[in-house]
Amino acid sequence: MAKKKKIGSYPNTMIVVSLTAALFLIGFCGLLVIQSRKLVSVIKQNLQVTVFLEKDLGAAERENLYKEIREKPFILKGADSSVVFVSREQAAREFIEGTKEDFTTLLGENPLLDSYRVKVDEEYFNEEKLKAIQGQLERLKGVHEVVYHQDLADQINRNISKVYLVLAAFAIVMLIIIVILINNTIKLAIYSQRFLIRSMQLVGATDGFIQRPFLMHGALQGVVGGVLACIFLVILQQTAVRNIEGLVVLQEYSKLGILLLTVILLGVLVGLACTYQSLSRYLRISLDDLY
Repeated sequence: MAKKKKIGSYPNTMIVVSLTAALFLIGFCGLLVIQSRKLVSVIKQNLQVTVFLEKDLGAAERENLYKEIREKPFILKGADSSVVFVSREQAAREFIEGTKEDFTTLLGENPLLDSYRVKVDEEYFNEEKLKAIQGQLERLKGVHEVVYHQDLADQINRNISKVYLVLAAFAIVMLIIIVILINNTIKLAIYSQRFLIRSMQLVGATDGFIQRPFLMHGALQGVVGGVLACIFLVILQQTAVRNIEGLVVLQEYSKLGILLLTVILLGVLVGLACTYQSLSRYLRISLDDLY
């Protein structure tokens, strides 16, 4: 005996698989954006402006200069290492360790100066603001020179903007593909129930009554596809954290949670929208077009 068809029920494996794959790729783009934003933030927070002090600056003058620098609004807040004193001897040791060459034996003296290494708030991370900071610090009494990596800020900002643009374009393309793909797949699935839909219309069922089980089914497919995509994203993220040294520093679990929730909601919206659009055609189709 043939099994009766139930309205709103149709094979959904293909739809769920397609949704899962597309939502995973969109979520992966979002994950890359989160990681890259955190990476840029870490780079910005570790950008150092070196303030070289004048020779023979007394301890009291040096302490006053330290307090003046700490009070500047561009200093990175909440970090004890925002302003760090580096003696000329320490600077010489670091230089020798980095280059493996002892310049003091050649010159007979240490020409380096005492300095403060200053971390700047990421809000000021652009070339124009850094030049303004350089000018402010050089006007302080006891400062010989202020040095920072010129053009680094603008290069990073330009490159990260390009990365965001590429990822956004890829996510939009994937969203368009997913809508077209799922829409066509659901349309074919609903096609198998076109006679059942017409029979319900003939006995007086309203469009809303007919649409309800289909929409619920579409929403459920979106939830299942979104949850599966989130599971794969978490597996990928945790695998990368375990195998790539230092990647744990870039993790922002609150934003990851928001991303996963967004992926699930996007799956529901796509499932509902595609089901509604595909179903509307068969609610308006003429009897002759059913065959």
